[in-house]
Amino acid sequence: MTLQELVHQAASLYSDKIAVCFDECNNQPPVYYTYKTVIHAASALSNFLLLHCEFQGIREIGLYCHPTINLPSWILGILQVPAAYVPVDPDSPPALSVHFMKKCNLKYILVEKVHISKFKSSYEALLNYDMLTVEHNDLVLFRLHWKNVEVSLVLNDRKEKYEKGKMTKSMHSESSSEEKSEEHMDMRQKHCLAYVLHTSGTTGIPKIVRVPHACIVPNIQHFRVLFEITHEDVLFLASPLTFDPSVVEIFVALSSGASLLIVPTSVKMVPSKLAAVLFSHHRVTILQATPTLLRRFGSQLIKSTVLSASTSLRILALGGEAFPSLTVLKSWRGVGNKTQIFNIYGITEVSSWATFYRIPEKILNSTLKCELPVQLGFPLLGTVVEVRDINGFTIQEGNGQVFLGGRNRVCFLDGEVTVPLGTMRATGDFVTIKDGEIFFLGRKDSQIKRHGKRLNIELVQQIAEGLQQVESCAVTWYNQEKLILFMVTKDLVKDHIFEELQKHLPSHAIPDELVLINSLPFTSHGKIDVSELNKIYLNYRDLKSECKLSGKEELWEKLHHLWKSVLSLSEDALKIPDESLFLNSGGDSLKSIRLLNDIENLVGTSVPGLLEIILSSSILRIYNHILQTVFSDKDMTLSKNHAMKRKFNVTQEETSGKSLRQESVMPLNCDKEINAFIALSRGNQILSLNTDKYLTKLGHCPSTYSSDLNSQTDIQNRESLNTPPLIGKSEDPSCVVEVSEEETPVIRAEKMEFRVRWRSDTGKCVDASPLVVIPAIDKSSATVYIGSHSHRMIAVDLYSGKVKWEQILGDRIESSACVSKCGNFIVVGLAILYQTNLFIPMYLSIRARNIFWFS
Repeated sequence: MTLQELVHQAASLYSDKIAVCFDECNNQPPVYYTYKTVIHAASALSNFLLLHCEFQGIREIGLYCHPTINLPSWILGILQVPAAYVPVDPDSPPALSVHFMKKCNLKYILVEKVHISKFKSSYEALLNYDMLTVEHNDLVLFRLHWKNVEVSLVLNDRKEKYEKGKMTKSMHSESSSEEKSEEHMDMRQKHCLAYVLHTSGTTGIPKIVRVPHACIVPNIQHFRVLFEITHEDVLFLASPLTFDPSVVEIFVALSSGASLLIVPTSVKMVPSKLAAVLFSHHRVTILQATPTLLRRFGSQLIKSTVLSASTSLRILALGGEAFPSLTVLKSWRGVGNKTQIFNIYGITEVSSWATFYRIPEKILNSTLKCELPVQLGFPLLGTVVEVRDINGFTIQEGNGQVFLGGRNRVCFLDGEVTVPLGTMRATGDFVTIKDGEIFFLGRKDSQIKRHGKRLNIELVQQIAEGLQQVESCAVTWYNQEKLILFMVTKDLVKDHIFEELQKHLPSHAIPDELVLINSLPFTSHGKIDVSELNKIYLNYRDLKSECKLSGKEELWEKLHHLWKSVLSLSEDALKIPDESLFLNSGGDSLKSIRLLNDIENLVGTSVPGLLEIILSSSILRIYNHILQTVFSDKDMTLSKNHAMKRKFNVTQEETSGKSLRQESVMPLNCDKEINAFIALSRGNQILSLNTDKYLTKLGHCPSTYSSDLNSQTDIQNRESLNTPPLIGKSEDPSCVVEVSEEETPVIRAEKMEFRVRWRSDTGKCVDASPLVVIPAIDKSSATVYIGSHSHRMIAVDLYSGKVKWEQILGDRIESSACVSKCGNFIVVGLAILYQTNLFIPMYLSIRARNIFWFS
């Protein structure tokens, strides 16, 4: 069965019914063609092509046009030759179209007469062509001659290589009677191919995809049954010819006796106008679209018109992009709406759709908030869906990549001439299987590593889109370094949106910048235009950098505004004290990076060393650092005394800074006394400092705990637990001495049992090895220092498990702690920026629990 045969069957039943309607939306009446007219025009074009084309081998004919009333007749006319139609978009960049046509080795192309001048001007320097003077139904036929002969031979070379491989394989098969010959689909067969497309190229170099009738017809047949299409339905041609869902839209309509509505591309760009045409003028019943195309209507128009109680829309099938969250979907539906909504999924390499899932009515009508993702659902007719792990094995549970295929659901990619039946294609899409249901996770290129954690940027988009103030949004990973959220909002509420995002997203998923736009740009395929978004962001960044500060006073005010914005503080909040510290005010490492970016955008240049200052110092010192780094000497006149005048009520304690637990820099002289201790750190490293006059051996545990410690343990030769002899002596009591590796610390331990002495909850996992410090004078005060992913650094008594003190730091602690030479500080590093390997060393006072940043 072929596509044209499906249409002929419907035309025989509904010859006088309207098949196609073209509405230019220019206050003129729409144009209508019946099925009889469409078939007659198609047959005339087929005869014209057979008369003027000299076909050799694979039959492919280009079609350079915009959608008009004649489009279905032109496509059918090419298919009836029989030949495959090759759509070429007049609005695509000429270089891309030439690349496409060259790789197809296209010999003939039909050009719509109104686009002749554009075609010639776009391709005259790139191709040689002969214009056949015979015109047919507003078309002109061009014969193409490629300047580069080698290009036209590419396909033949690939054929030869394949034939050699096939011969080798055949010889090998004959040598083994147990092996069976593999069945193939051959695109050189006369009635094999239906159309030729290229992938979008958003995930790499565009691939040529040749689609057989046997691959696409099962899609048409299944959707006719699934959507219960009748001759009374009206389907809208939402997709361009270069996007394979257009094939489903055209042939599901024309194979069912239904009507196909076509409008100019310019009308699709105006949401209000498009909504009126679809649902008021022509009462469209079936709409297949990308989520981006639907979002362009805006939530209000969707609710009041597209998915209202009185809408004509019976079926809404969304595909081509990640499906909207159920929360967003339910917010779009008007009260009493009965439209059936489907999630459809597929790839061009196995054209067109592969799975479907109808959202249950009870879920759509539920008033409960639902955060569950929408499953991909069930395979379409003839389709096989597999999920494979990183080793290529098919899995029934867990995460993996989707592979699509089926016995006849195969296409020819680039130079492939024959393909084994049942070939499975990798999609690049990752899913998770739970209880037999498949849920979309995202494309492999939407999975990024940010601040050391894996992030799916589509999750950020779904969460942002679920906010009440948001009409639509998109997220990009700009230059693989900045997460940018583009948003169409009902109100200009940037700071409030950041505050809401922080309630729903982990810190590593909070966007670096939020850019407000009037509408989302999209490609001709109805998907988000990422390249256009990048241009918008560049313009936005340039405009921000052009906004010069009028002086120091404005810098101080803007710094306060940014501080409040990043920390989600109200603008009406009390004045920020000059000695306020970022981390103590609710900041963290990721917020500090956002503040850094905002400040650098404000002053229009990078500020070296600013991140460390933000993390360790007061807002006043941040301000002075910016002045010293960015502005000239004559501008640097604002001192602390000058800034203090802005404070409302400041006590003497506040101005002296004595109330602060966190100091900006480490004191030069930490402590006059150098303590004696032994420390056991990562990798069983034993450090002994200044122990000569205090300690000759470790000794035993304090008597208070010894019975508990030894109750389950029988160890002989306890005296062998003495500290090993030290290698060399040092006059410097702060010197770290080596431990001999020649003697074994524990000898002949005949029986040893372990049991849990105590537990301590760190809140999250611990990756950093603990540090044990045993003072030489008071061995009973031995302490274990533990850092965790919860940002906590805790000091725990070695023998009792009692927490001596706890400190919340600015980020996850993944480095093992060590002790300073003087014995007064524990030093630990925070991983602030993974991509730049930026670690901030932090000194914690053993006694006072103060924090000192190294800057």
